[in-house]
Amino acid sequence: MLLAININNTETKVGLFRGDSLEAHWRLTTTPSRTPDEWAQALTSYLTQAGRSTQEVRAAILASVVPPVTQTLCEAVERATTVKPLVVDGRSQLPITLDVEEPLSVGADRILNTLAAATLFRRDTIVVDFGTATTFDCITSEGRFLGGVIMPGLRTSADALIRNTAKLPATELVPTERVIGRRTEDCIRSGVLWGAAEAVDGLVRRIKAEWPNGNTPKVVATGGLAPLVAPLSKEIESQHPDLTLVGLRIAASALGLRW
Repeated sequence: MLLAININNTETKVGLFRGDSLEAHWRLTTTPSRTPDEWAQALTSYLTQAGRSTQEVRAAILASVVPPVTQTLCEAVERATTVKPLVVDGRSQLPITLDVEEPLSVGADRILNTLAAATLFRRDTIVVDFGTATTFDCITSEGRFLGGVIMPGLRTSADALIRNTAKLPATELVPTERVIGRRTEDCIRSGVLWGAAEAVDGLVRRIKAEWPNGNTPKVVATGGLAPLVAPLSKEIESQHPDLTLVGLRIAASALGLRW
């Protein structure tokens, strides 16, 4: 089996593949202070709960945008499974072209999202990933990564609003039925969620207007917060919650791993 790990600023997502099938997946809080032993224990525990043994893991692949955690988790995977994980970044020989000015600065999650989109959809695509940041990544059907847009994520925006205003309460982000809020919490929810949806739609329209080949790209949402915004957006056509993990599986195959 293939163990696939994507380390992001807020959460680390772990997937277990049998062949091309995602058998199980988990989300863990990205905690830089965790030791390799603690990460290894967590991975072993989740595998055991899923009815799997660490010795079933034949290959492992890892992507990270949090350098302090990368080596720690690599050590943890090797301790738990005896398999040394392969790390994916902008230097990896993948079947896409990073047609940007600084290829090595492109986050691994953005590379994997667009790799998965190019492979699965085989058409020009904009991937909108709702995480700590909301990213818009552009890939053509032939696998040319064009670049994209990065804006603050939902919780990042909401936390900054609440932290920097004395009288606004901490608010759970849940959809509102109306845009005009009649309670302060609903005003915040409406501003964050509907504001994000309008920002997404506006940016997607602008991206489409600049698309270099005259095609109309497909718009796909992914990321843990996508279910909050995608239903409010007019431009997002579909959701694919495990796109980054699928990208890791595709990258593992392209880089010669066997599981």
